[in-house]
Amino acid sequence: MVMKYLLLMSCSVAFCRAQSQNTEIIVQGKVKQAISGKGIASKIVYKSYPTGGLTGSFNDSTFSFLIFGSSKYQVTASAIGYIPMTVIVDPKDSKNNSITHDIELTPTNKTVRLNHLIFDMGKAVIKPVSFTELDELVAMMKANPKVEIQLEGHTDNQGSAEANLKLSQDRVVAVKKYLSSKGINKDRIMTKAFGGTQPLSTEKTEEARALNRRVELRVLKD
Repeated sequence: MVMKYLLLMSCSVAFCRAQSQNTEIIVQGKVKQAISGKGIASKIVYKSYPTGGLTGSFNDSTFSFLIFGSSKYQVTASAIGYIPMTVIVDPKDSKNNSITHDIELTPTNKTVRLNHLIFDMGKAVIKPVSFTELDELVAMMKANPKVEIQLEGHTDNQGSAEANLKLSQDRVVAVKKYLSSKGINKDRIMTKAFGGTQPLSTEKTEEARALNRRVELRVLKD
């Protein structure tokens, strides 16, 4: 009886796993201007990540497609006059068999803040929570092989100006090394350090200091 029960349980688990792998998940979103939120007609390409074995495309300001199983997908949107952007969607993030992920595009004459890039306090060590955003940047650069970027590092203005300049430089170099380790030619990645000389806020609060600590992306060639 025990053996029969275990066999039944095994079959049940296998059946559930097969069902899970065959579940249809709809991925949808909108490509919009980062500042105004208005839709932007774009070339949108999606492909399985990281192999790219399954792919499709749209020419629109919205996208919607079905995915199956547990594979991640990357979605890249590009439009003339805007910095191309890539997002990575994971079936694990689906709710009611649906994933909604909008893509914001920034004009090429502006910089994009890497909002989810986190370092150890006072160091140039990238925290693992940052890897998804950096992998999206890698995917974008692979999808757009002519793009060349500049990583611009900023700190708050606490402490030594010299130490802040060095820290900002060490951090953009760390990001460059990460991108290079994922297959991006280092010649496509410039770096520039500003230390605490270009604050976004001059308020003397922790929130303002956190806002000032950042790495920004500038497209030099598209």
